[in-house]
Amino acid sequence: MGFPEKRRLALVGAGGMLGRMIQALSPKDFAVYPLGHRRLDLTDHSSVAAAMEEVVPDVIINCAAYTNVDGAESDERTAFQVNGEGPALLASAARKYSATLVHISTDFVFDGKNSSPYLEEDKPGPLSVYGCSKLQGEIEVIKSGLEKYFIIRTSWLFGPGGKNFVETISRLAREREELRIVADQWGTPTYTEDLAGAIFNLLALEKRTHQEGCPYGLYHFSNQGACSWYEFACEIVSLLKKNGRPLKVKRIVPIATEDFPLPARRPSYSVLCKQKYISATGADVPLWTESLHKYFLIQKNAGTCQTQG
Repeated sequence: MGFPEKRRLALVGAGGMLGRMIQALSPKDFAVYPLGHRRLDLTDHSSVAAAMEEVVPDVIINCAAYTNVDGAESDERTAFQVNGEGPALLASAARKYSATLVHISTDFVFDGKNSSPYLEEDKPGPLSVYGCSKLQGEIEVIKSGLEKYFIIRTSWLFGPGGKNFVETISRLAREREELRIVADQWGTPTYTEDLAGAIFNLLALEKRTHQEGCPYGLYHFSNQGACSWYEFACEIVSLLKKNGRPLKVKRIVPIATEDFPLPARRPSYSVLCKQKYISATGADVPLWTESLHKYFLIQKNAGTCQTQG
């Protein structure tokens, strides 16, 4: 397999939280073509075809998704169009241009009944429309006949430039004296910087292993460790205090899932095992607490720079 000096990367969902981080961290041997919703509508076959014809990609990374977990319960059609049918269109384009497809999926494809981290081979059992639609996207890629693909399941994503739990808790801690946070759902936060790095580590396998065959397929990636949403919130507030942020919050109260009813059911346990990724790439995976500290440090420095500027 020959590789051009610069691989043409079609980045679908470029304006989102992960898409922005991928652009920021893209290695020099990639030429990134950002494809936001205005340039590529994942529900429109002709839009996808036109965008891909313009780029002629060597790699397609799909960061686009319908991520409103509760909204999907009442908007099933859109969720399946974007999360289920959209990846099929990208897989078809990847086959046409002999490109590698990287598709981002979710821990919500599982039912949460495990008591140890989920392996790639574990049977999915989504509890929500969102989870079902994301699983359908995985199935569409796998059955497309495309050989060169990485499906990466991740969880509890946070980072700059998007709506996420860290930003929500940071805002609520400034507005409320008491936060009531679910304490019986367990998973692992994932920093977008670490996930973007993992994506490029997997793509690097194509050059490293092309003679014996690249280990394409399904991978799990999140940060290391596990926590409940309550523990995640406590760590966020602790870091806010250490950074001298003015906060109103005085109490963080752990509650049960049933005390905070939402339209969509969530898995009570969705920790992902990263051993397959580690074995394939040889890369280290940081603890979620380390990455959260790093994120806050970067945010603090960025605020200082803005103030000085």
